[in-house]
Amino acid sequence: MAKKKLKIAVLFGGKSAEHEVSLRSAENVINALNKNKYEVILIGINKAGQWILGDKGGKLLDKTNPKLYKLNTVNSDSVALVPQGSGAISNLSNVNSKNYIDVIFPVLHGPFGEDGTVQGMFKLANIPFVGASVLGSAVGMNKDTMKRLLRDADIPICKFITLKHGEKISFKKAKKKLGIPFFIKPANMGSSVGINKVKNKKDFDKAIEEAFKFDTKILIEEFINGREIECSVLGNENPIASVPGEVIVNDEFYSYNTKYIDENGATLEIPANLSQKTIKKIQQLSVKTFKVLNCEGFGRVDGFLTKNGKFYISEINTIPGFTSISMYPKLWEANGLPLPKLLDKLISLAIERFKREQKLKTSI
Repeated sequence: MAKKKLKIAVLFGGKSAEHEVSLRSAENVINALNKNKYEVILIGINKAGQWILGDKGGKLLDKTNPKLYKLNTVNSDSVALVPQGSGAISNLSNVNSKNYIDVIFPVLHGPFGEDGTVQGMFKLANIPFVGASVLGSAVGMNKDTMKRLLRDADIPICKFITLKHGEKISFKKAKKKLGIPFFIKPANMGSSVGINKVKNKKDFDKAIEEAFKFDTKILIEEFINGREIECSVLGNENPIASVPGEVIVNDEFYSYNTKYIDENGATLEIPANLSQKTIKKIQQLSVKTFKVLNCEGFGRVDGFLTKNGKFYISEINTIPGFTSISMYPKLWEANGLPLPKLLDKLISLAIERFKREQKLKTSI
């Protein structure tokens, strides 16, 4: 008797400025999932926040422009996740029609997907899901909170200033505290969206305005002159780290355009050319960062390695990119774990955590 296939819902798109990146990541995940083990269900979220059920042919992914994917939602049904439904997906076009899924694999980047919002919904729906839970997702996404937790754990980070909507700081004061150049970025955003490198007063005013378009809280960060190193982490209670990789940027910094549009914008060196001592240090700091921030499943830790050998943690990505050239899967591939096997492991980690949490008492 053939073993029953697990129903894996891949959730992608979303209301974030990283919507298009999510579509590219999702395509790679969908193609790599073992169809002999899984029945893959596509659920796209449009920019208005509507959940749309796709078909096995992948019609939700419109790839007519490879540099700017979009959702193709023609003749698709709207669906909703049912609270305490244990995997029930309700078809809003036909209330008598329900799909049941076993695990949700969120391939969402940025707000409304990587920040704990949908993770809370998954918990209410009582369904296993891949990646960090509510707390890990929220603190991992909020760069201000993340940096404060890392600093408290004695993990090296760059100096920073936080500004909330309505607050102001002069260029002179920021320059005095952080030096020149420095970066200005939204607190809750990824893929280098809304980030600018500031060298003068004119850059400063424009960068402040740009960052506040994407969030109500922004960060002004010290520039660390070092090699850009990334490390993939995998696991729940006992996470492990991959070999580190290096991003060699042929631009001012690793911007959105460099990452996703300009094919010659950056080179990925996997593994990075580092001594064994430095590799071990980066792996240890990456795992420590992952654990301090309450992450689970997967995460990519980014940092800067200076000439004197100090490694500064920049951030963690709790749902890292999964495009065909993304660092997270590429690093595990270099570790001997190809993408299909990596996805198997992430799904098993989600089920393992869910079973453990189901044993917790809910009454006295």
